[in-house]
Amino acid sequence: MGLSHKIALLPFKGEFARVITFKTAYPQTLIDNFSSKDKEPHIAISVDMLDTGIDVPEIVNLVLFKLVRSKTKFWQMVGRGTRRCPDLFGLGQDKQFFYLFDYCQNLEFFEHNAETTDAPIGKSLGTQLFTARLELITELDKKVVEVGNTTIKEPQTFSEEPKTDAELRQQVANLLHTEVAAMNSDNFVVRPKRRLVEKYASSQAWVSLSGEDFTELSQEIAGLPSQLEAEAEETKRFDVLVLKLQLAILRSEPAFERLREQVKSLASLLEEKSAIPLVREQLPLIQDVQTDEWWQDVTLPMLEVLRKRLRFLVKLIEKQKRQPIYTDFEDVMGDEITVELPGFTSSDNFEKFRAKARAFLRSHQDHVVIFKLRTNKQLTSSDLSELERILAQSGVGAEEDIIHAKEESQGLGLFVRSLVGLDREVAKQELAKFLSGKNLNSNQIEFANMIVDYLTEHGVMDAALLYESPFTDITPQGPDGLFTSSQVDELVSLLESVYARAVA
Repeated sequence: MGLSHKIALLPFKGEFARVITFKTAYPQTLIDNFSSKDKEPHIAISVDMLDTGIDVPEIVNLVLFKLVRSKTKFWQMVGRGTRRCPDLFGLGQDKQFFYLFDYCQNLEFFEHNAETTDAPIGKSLGTQLFTARLELITELDKKVVEVGNTTIKEPQTFSEEPKTDAELRQQVANLLHTEVAAMNSDNFVVRPKRRLVEKYASSQAWVSLSGEDFTELSQEIAGLPSQLEAEAEETKRFDVLVLKLQLAILRSEPAFERLREQVKSLASLLEEKSAIPLVREQLPLIQDVQTDEWWQDVTLPMLEVLRKRLRFLVKLIEKQKRQPIYTDFEDVMGDEITVELPGFTSSDNFEKFRAKARAFLRSHQDHVVIFKLRTNKQLTSSDLSELERILAQSGVGAEEDIIHAKEESQGLGLFVRSLVGLDREVAKQELAKFLSGKNLNSNQIEFANMIVDYLTEHGVMDAALLYESPFTDITPQGPDGLFTSSQVDELVSLLESVYARAVA
């Protein structure tokens, strides 16, 4: 977020504007503070952490300094500025507009209604490590078969350094087995993959991996959270680098030379830290690695020894310091340009439609279809047709507004339910099904009451919200910190059934 004029930040002690990333200490606290108009920071600079999931009505300046080619992501980013805010510009002067500073021509791109694809999210370091180790096991198994030796021993724990490819294979398999065994099946992210997690939590499953095993592990298991102690990013990056080197040797890939030079460069930087006892202890290896002789006929176990000995030292290398660049430019605002975005209804107009529709629907709660939505009765296709008819005939919005409403809310029934909410007594009755027969403590009852409040106001509830504030204010683990796994499943099923009844 940015401002269109200059501000002297000295009196604010560095709190007025803050960078928020996954590396920032207590990022969620900063986001929560940013969401409050009375708390600092008032300017937030981030990448991908503020695009969705936050609702700050006071935002009037959005700065896009990133190339975006995903239409979904683009509208999510723009949506941060479309929230209505009463009295923002003065008493009785509600928020009427927001400024979008686009430095990467995203508006011009989407003006032409270009075909876009939503690119997959880049793999995390943990996922890359898991997948690379899987590939190493697969390549080593191929090598064993090619030389005619198909005997593969059960994975064991090796504290010493490997001397053969077979020992390396067993150690890598043991690392992955340990990671999977440390996955908590009660975690809501892991729970859907419980069957596979339990399968590969057995050491016997790693004795020999088939093509189907590789697919399951790489596509379903890799990236799931594990309860192993987290390691430094630099350490994991070094692990990935050595794994790529080992794979390049096995596959005879030309990338080997480039990767080798990266390791040499890191060793050179480590040598500069020879005053540190831990580095001095490994100095002979660090110096050898920088010579071409060490790399002649280098083996996979040699690289594994290198990885084990240096992986905890690389974080001692200081990141390159960059000289600051000072500029003295005056801001120059160009002429306004009208950009027509195909398929986009003005957010202000749609918000007006939403407000009119809410007022109209709440004044007609005795209508049979609206009554069914309020009391959580199952809708039919004819009910949805009737809803569309009464909205069109009421004059509260144009046809494109109704189409937009259906697309935005995944159906007209859900859109109307979000405006009229759920009758509080009905919401209580739904939760009573879950509470019945359970001896609950005060925190569990408060958690259930908060669900009732949410359903009363919004009509439906995505189960993922149970793991966000304000529910996590009671317990950081959300429902997993209060209820058993089966009870959480029951709660999620209840919310899904409430959702389903608003869909024909």
